[in-house]
Amino acid sequence: MNTLLHNFKITINNKLFIKDPETSTLGKKILQNSIILIDEIGFEAFTFKKLGEKIQSNESSIYRYFENKHKLLIYLSSWYWSWMEYNLVFGTNNISDPVEKLCIGIKIITQNIKDDKNTLHIDESVLNRIIISEFTKTLLTKEVDEENSEGFFLIYKRVIYRIIEMIETANSEYPYAKSLASSIVEGSLHQYYLKEHFKTITTLTDNECLSDFYIHMVKKTIS
Repeated sequence: MNTLLHNFKITINNKLFIKDPETSTLGKKILQNSIILIDEIGFEAFTFKKLGEKIQSNESSIYRYFENKHKLLIYLSSWYWSWMEYNLVFGTNNISDPVEKLCIGIKIITQNIKDDKNTLHIDESVLNRIIISEFTKTLLTKEVDEENSEGFFLIYKRVIYRIIEMIETANSEYPYAKSLASSIVEGSLHQYYLKEHFKTITTLTDNECLSDFYIHMVKKTIS
C-alpha cells in the first residue's frame, strides 16, 4: 500500500493552473507554503504577495503558476479530493460484503486526517483543516455553474459518486442514495467545523469518532 501511494500521481484539471506546480521545485514550494499560510491567516487574508514573501520569491513568479488565488484554492481542494479518492478506492478494493465496504468507505471519508509521509510537499492534515474551513468558498460563487461545466469540481463529485455506488450496492431499493452520499461528505466537514467553533451544538469531541455517527446513521437509514 505504501509503495502504491508513493508512486501515485495526482492529476488536476489543467485549466486550474498556468504551469503545473508539481513539475518544479518552486511549484511544489508554492503548494506547500500556500497550505501553511492559508491555515495560518485564512483565505480572505491570503495573497500572492504574502506567499511570495514567505517563500522569498517574487509575487510574479507565483502568477506564472496560478491566475489567481481562487484557482489556487480549487487546485488545493482538487488535490485533496483526488488523494481522498485514491485512499477510498484502495481501502475498499478487496471488500466483497457491500455493507462492510460502505462502512469502510464512510470511515475513510469521515475519519481524522493524518499527514501522508509519501507526499513530502503536502501535509494532508493541514490541508484537511483548510478543506473544513475554506472549501465552501470554492463552491459558493457566482461563477460556480461555469466552473462546474469546465470540470473544476469533477474529482470532488467523483468521491461522492463512489459513495453513491456503495449505498446503492448495499441497498438497491433505497431511493435517496445521492442525497445521503453528499450529506455524508459535506456533513462530516461541517461537523468538524462545529467541533472547532460551535462545540455546544455537536456531540463530536476529541474523544468521539465522527465515523461511528455516520456509520450508525447510514445503517439505520438504508436498512
